[in-house]
Amino acid sequence: MSIGNSPEDDRPSIEDDRPSTDDERPSIGRALQQARIDAGLTVDEVTTSTRVRIPIVHGIEEDDFSRCGGDVYARGHIRSLARAVGLDPDPLVAQYDAEHGGRPAPTPAAPLFEAERIRPERRRPNWTAAMVAAIVAVIGFVAFTLFNGADNGSKGNHVAEGPAPEQKPSPPRPSTSKPADPKPDPSDSAIAAVPKDKVTVKLSVLDDKSWISAKSHNGKLLFDGTLLKGESKTFQDDERVDLILGNAGAIELFVNGKKVEDQFETGQVERLSYTKGDPEVG
Repeated sequence: MSIGNSPEDDRPSIEDDRPSTDDERPSIGRALQQARIDAGLTVDEVTTSTRVRIPIVHGIEEDDFSRCGGDVYARGHIRSLARAVGLDPDPLVAQYDAEHGGRPAPTPAAPLFEAERIRPERRRPNWTAAMVAAIVAVIGFVAFTLFNGADNGSKGNHVAEGPAPEQKPSPPRPSTSKPADPKPDPSDSAIAAVPKDKVTVKLSVLDDKSWISAKSHNGKLLFDGTLLKGESKTFQDDERVDLILGNAGAIELFVNGKKVEDQFETGQVERLSYTKGDPEVG
């Protein structure tokens, strides 16, 4: 029998081989803080990369999630911080759910869709119907106005109807106006009212047409053109009027109020000059 430890002392300890329980895991905040320190990052650097405010980062590292604003935001912050310091976020989120009553059940989509379907849609104004109604109203108003106007007119005519009072013919009144003087026939005396201090020549085309040129005593051109049948021209000058008639036989000529009786032939060209005296052929 050897002196020393008993065989029982050589057996491995049961407590050393026992797997670690969940209670031996570091807390979420402790794990994030240790990983940040191991990564050589400061809180400010983690805040810059995750956009999680500094007070919230300090609170999570102290396992205080009250500043996160709810479980949903707390899970999101845990995931952001875990990725920033190089940890797998899923075990930390699962640990958070286990410590805070589990992950909430997702809201079924059917009631949401049903609520969206039942929600009444806001009706837009129907401008086309409003415009049609306005046009119909205007047409109705115009028709009503015309109908009333026609009705009133017919009533007024009905009142005005009836036998008209007989009017006795009034006796003829004696005429006080003097009888009009008989118009004198065109003659030498009727045209004699031309000014005596000027030479007045009047041309009238009786048949076909005639080319006419008229000049004053100083050579000023008074007219140069063709007169058609029924057209007339009158020329005046202080001393003399010179004429060229292209078709003298078609022209009736008055000089100083007197008709020139010379018989010109059709197609004949005449050069004539007249002064203040009696008509004389130039």
